[in-house]
Formats: sequence, structure tokens, C-alpha cells
Amino acid sequence: MHVPDHFLTDTASITTGVAAAAAVGYAAYRARPALTRDTVVMAAATTGFVFAVQMLNYPVASGTSGHLMGGALAAALLGPWLGILSVTVVLGVQSLVFADGGITALGTNVLLMAVVGTLVGWAVMRGARALPRGRGAPAAALGALVSVPAAAAVFVGLFALGGTVGVPVAELTTQMLAVHALIGIGEAAITGAVVAVVLAVAPGAAAIDEAGAAGPVAAPVTGRPRGPVAVLGAGAVLAAVVLSSFAAASPDGLEATASALGFAGAARDHALAGLPLADYGAAGGVFVGVAGLVGVALCAALAAVALAGLARRQDRERVTARA
Repeated sequence: MHVPDHFLTDTASITTGVAAAAAVGYAAYRARPALTRDTVVMAAATTGFVFAVQMLNYPVASGTSGHLMGGALAAALLGPWLGILSVTVVLGVQSLVFADGGITALGTNVLLMAVVGTLVGWAVMRGARALPRGRGAPAAALGALVSVPAAAAVFVGLFALGGTVGVPVAELTTQMLAVHALIGIGEAAITGAVVAVVLAVAPGAAAIDEAGAAGPVAAPVTGRPRGPVAVLGAGAVLAAVVLSSFAAASPDGLEATASALGFAGAARDHALAGLPLADYGAAGGVFVGVAGLVGVALCAALAAVALAGLARRQDRERVTARA
């Protein structure tokens, strides 16, 4: 659900950008107390994995595909605050390096996928996890299932208020929710499977294990996450290098809806469409697997550097407070 430039008016894009920046800033503030070397490593691995799996479009209906949004998965592994930061890094790299998702629409995409997707997914899975016999992987899958149409519903609201083309709201709502409900099934399957593997490798290594506690956790709280990091790293390489070549080429849910309702033409060409890695290498003749590996490495590195910087700032503030 990568919104391109000019689906929303400049005013609407600025507003969503401000809202997204505030949400990301608050997430960084809430995540800082739990940042350690281990949580930074786990977050970096998760960020690279989410990027890789987002490359895998899967068919959901005739002529329509979907892909992982990743917010619920990041929340299940890292908690809501680090989850928001992780998906934000992915969306930034996609927009500014791979020309996927508009530049002026970056705030909109962060709001929809990194903020709404993560927080709605976390709220649902935390409630499910707290139920008697609640289990981590099924709870994560349920959160993922709900998070996708929730983000689609927010897009409908944004487009109804600030779209550049007039579209009947009832038709837009029906189309978006119907196709994204189907996409949500794929999101649930992927999220549940990944969380199940991580918990099988290292019980307690994912934030969803703490979801029944009195308040939301910020990150995994157990020891060194070597097993989960290895699983996520191997999965990212497999998805980026091998599976990406088999991704469905049909339009995703938003693109299909825009074509069906006649507002696809409102989108502007991406300002960075000529970059060698645009469209995951298609613009520069780069093999998609190579482009995917670059994206995985870049996302993981940026997440590690940014979060390590936050951790160092937190440590300096603690030292100053003690002095």
C-alpha cells in the first residue's frame, strides 16, 4: 500500500507528514529506555527482514496482488515503539533509494504502515495474547489480519478529505476494504509463521511473549538474540535473492483500486525514478536479487546506526542525571 505522490493534496500530505513525524518521535522517546546492544541487533535484523519480505507480492484476486506491510510483524518481534521505528526505516529506504512510494507521500506511508499498522496490530495481538490460553504466534497472526484493513480504512478517510480526485467514498471504501481484507490473510499467514519460528528457536525472544503484561513492552527482554537474528537474516537473504524473482507482477491493492475507480492517473512519476535501483533494479538493469541484498543491508545498517545513537544518548542522559 505504497501511496504515490499526488494522490493527496499538498496540504493533506504535509498534515500526514507532521502527524507521522510526531508519532515516530514519540516512538523513539518510548523505545529509548529499553535499548541495549541486543535489542539494537534484533531490531536491525527485523528491519532488514521486513524490507526483504515486502518485495514478495503474492496474488490475492484476479489481477491483484498484495505484500507484507510489516507493522504487526515488527510489533510482535520488537514491541510497538521499536516496531514503528523499524518500519519507518524500511519505508524511507524504499522511497529514497528504490523509488517505491512517493517522496511527498512518505509521511502518509509512514502513518499508514508504520504507525497505524503497527499500533493496531499490537493492540489486537496484545488483547488476544492476554486471553486464557492465548499464544504468541496466533495472536500475532490475528493482529496482522486486522492491521491491513485498518490501514486501508485510514487511507480511505485521508483520500475522502484530501484526495486530488473526486471518488465516491462508498465505492472507495468497499474496494479498499475488500481487497485489503484478502491481503490481510497473507499478512497473517506470514506474520504468524515467522513469529512461530522465532519463538521455537528462542522462547521469550519476541515482544509478543510479554503482550499479556500490564503495559506494552518496548523490546524483547531476554538474552542475546543470536538464534532469532540468524533466522531473520537467513530469511531476508532467501526472500531478497531467491523468492523476489517469483513475486507477482500484478498491481497491488491500492493500485488496483485506483485503476478501477479512475484515479490512478493522479499519481505523479517518482522524482527518483531514474536511479539505478529504482523499481528494485528494473530501471538500471540490476538483478532484483542484488537490489534486494542492497536494500536489506541498507535497512539493517540504518536501523542499527540510528538505534545505537539513541541508546548512547540515553546512556549520556542517565550519567548526567546521576551526576
